[in-house]
Amino acid sequence: MSDKPTSAHQSQFLGRGWQFPPTFSSVSSQVAMNEGVDNINQSIDLILQTRRGERSLLPYYGSQLSSFLFRSQDATLKEEIEKSVRYTLLNDEPRISVDDVLVDYTTGEESLVVITVVYTIKQTNTRHNHVFPFSILEGTNLAVRAQGA
Repeated sequence: MSDKPTSAHQSQFLGRGWQFPPTFSSVSSQVAMNEGVDNINQSIDLILQTRRGERSLLPYYGSQLSSFLFRSQDATLKEEIEKSVRYTLLNDEPRISVDDVLVDYTTGEESLVVITVVYTIKQTNTRHNHVFPFSILEGTNLAVRAQGA
């Protein structure tokens, strides 16, 4: 008997759940599922997209990324986002330990902050990374113009 965990065994401790947003198969009428690393990456997205206090039964679940909207893109903001993401994932995603959080700004029409989370899955001791795009200018058709333009 091998000591190597099987795929079914890995999904038990890495997680298995509904894909978000929920989708259903037209053939079998069953909900689409995800597991393992995909489930962890989806969980990270959901945690970072949920505003703290938004879920009434879990008032401390979620992130405070929305507090960074419309802020000036500078080194201070990068550090605040990095610390906020680390703290949030430490509290809300027990399957991983965060090794690094990298924050980069995009240039061009879309003003995005690209957050890369480098993490280790505790149970398997494997490293992964996940990219989360966060919009500094939340809304549609918003443009930033220099003064005098």
